[in-house]
Amino acid sequence: MKQIILGTAGHIDHGKTSLIKAISGYDTDRLKEEKQRGITIELGFASLALPSGTHIGIVDVPGHEKFVKNMVAGATGIDVVAMIIAADEGVMPQTREHLEICTLLGIQYGFIVLTKIDMVDEEWAELVREDLEEFVDGTFLEDAPVIAVSSVTGEGIPEFIQTLDNFCANITVKKPGGLFRLPVDRVFTMKGFGTVITGTLISGTITVGETVRIYPENTKSKIRGLQVHDQQVNTAEAGMRTAINFQGIEKATVNRGDVIARPDTLRNSYMLDVEFLLLESNSRALKNRDRVRLHTGTSELPCNVILLDRETLAPGETAIVQLRLENPVACVKDDRFVIRSYSPVRTLGGGRILNPIPNKHKRFKDEINADLRTLANADEETVILLNAKEAGYAEISYAELPIVTNMTGKQLDKNLQLLLSKQILIQTDKENKRYIHKNTYETFVSTVVDLLTQYHSAHPLKSGMPKGELKSKFPPLMSDKLFNHLLSALVKSGQIILTENSIQLASHKVTLKADQSDIKEEITRTYLNGGLQPPYFKELSATLNMEPKEAKNVLMLLVKEGAIVRVKEDLFFHADVIKGLQSRLETFLKSNGEITTPQFKEMTGASRKYTIPLLEYFDDANFTIRVGDIRLLRKQ
Repeated sequence: MKQIILGTAGHIDHGKTSLIKAISGYDTDRLKEEKQRGITIELGFASLALPSGTHIGIVDVPGHEKFVKNMVAGATGIDVVAMIIAADEGVMPQTREHLEICTLLGIQYGFIVLTKIDMVDEEWAELVREDLEEFVDGTFLEDAPVIAVSSVTGEGIPEFIQTLDNFCANITVKKPGGLFRLPVDRVFTMKGFGTVITGTLISGTITVGETVRIYPENTKSKIRGLQVHDQQVNTAEAGMRTAINFQGIEKATVNRGDVIARPDTLRNSYMLDVEFLLLESNSRALKNRDRVRLHTGTSELPCNVILLDRETLAPGETAIVQLRLENPVACVKDDRFVIRSYSPVRTLGGGRILNPIPNKHKRFKDEINADLRTLANADEETVILLNAKEAGYAEISYAELPIVTNMTGKQLDKNLQLLLSKQILIQTDKENKRYIHKNTYETFVSTVVDLLTQYHSAHPLKSGMPKGELKSKFPPLMSDKLFNHLLSALVKSGQIILTENSIQLASHKVTLKADQSDIKEEITRTYLNGGLQPPYFKELSATLNMEPKEAKNVLMLLVKEGAIVRVKEDLFFHADVIKGLQSRLETFLKSNGEITTPQFKEMTGASRKYTIPLLEYFDDANFTIRVGDIRLLRKQ
């Protein structure tokens, strides 16, 4: 069944609420103060069954300039607007402002209702009609019908209902696909039910019993009941005016401006990348960092406008800007918004959100600005790619993609498969479905090659760069999992060789200079001749004709080649000496079953400063095992 929301708009006291009562029987002014003052302050709601059988929800908005923020909240989710203009007054300031707001919110359908027609003569009514033609020229209401009505006499009411029915027949309905989202516009308690919220379900579907989250807070609750048009339902769909009864939630937990969605389907953000139009009706330009009020969904939030490619934005101009908010908000790409000045309050402009969870941008960065301009008019594949590029080493997850693309699951899966098959997008984690742009991978490859080239040049005797040192050269946001995944791809392509602790270019070979070869031979000879009582390397390096640091590099090369064995921090032995000792130790243990430290000392003929490290070395090598004060041969 088609779900349509009708919204009113227009200046104060032009008869919006009276018209709703005349067509539906609902008095949408429910507050005591509204009754006393005779004006609408808060949003009002009603419903109507049209002659065709279509049921519509109705949102009545206040017309007073002090309550425009309530009007903006009510306009969220409207499909068709009835622009109300009183015949005795014609176009007034809030008439113009409401039309601007409806335009900024992307409302495409509407008609004009000339109310209080019983209070003017035909000649005056004709003058007002001429004024209306000029007022709507160039707007989405330019060719809209004008219906003259009187809520007092009933004149024109049947024509209004028929026109509305005709409009509803031609409106493209909201598809139920996409993320379930319901911006809250009213919160109250009902005896016997508890906390109830209402709002227009702008996308997706929801069913009684499901768990939802209240954004931007982290409060979760189950849906105990759903109502649409005052009727209990089990499921609500996009386009429906919906009331939700929560299980076990206090009224103070939910506020107008919050968004109800499934857990982990939205992301809170303090920044939004947007396409922003500064209305031509403004008297002055907008400056970088101007403080304004952001209206999106049913929320109102203070923020600063960051002009990314200029210092000022002139009236009538459109620019890509970043909004930096004082409080978080949970939005989706293509959500509409309105910007109003902070003080005095007036509507400045608005537009649509391009990226609801962006990085913080530096100003006057040509590549960033070019990407954002492309994003404003990009096709589906390009939208995915630009967001993957923006994510960089942070990767973009499958869970984030519906938020930054505003695509349904089927759309998303189709485009992802195409991009993966073209190898423009790379899946880095199959289990958690994470992706990077191919440019990010190519940047990683070139960075690794450059870093290893520099390292090999600076440390020619070292076979490779420590893995942890290489990882530290990349941004902290890069996970170890991604780092290892990309390294594995480089190993597979044959560009690098990866050992347990180091990384080297596949083309790298350790080559010694003539003096280094001489030192290598001297170190080898010294440790071989030293037997089981060699000099500590600190003592040896003092006798070598080479810088200690460089001599240590030669020694570590010998360790890597297996010619020298490191037993302790500065204590090294020739491999043949260790091998011979191990053979004697094995024979002794097989004959005697165990060995004590004094017996081992006697076997080596070395002092305690050598025997204890040697015993510990064989323990660490899993050759022997210590039990109390003796060593046993460990079972191989």
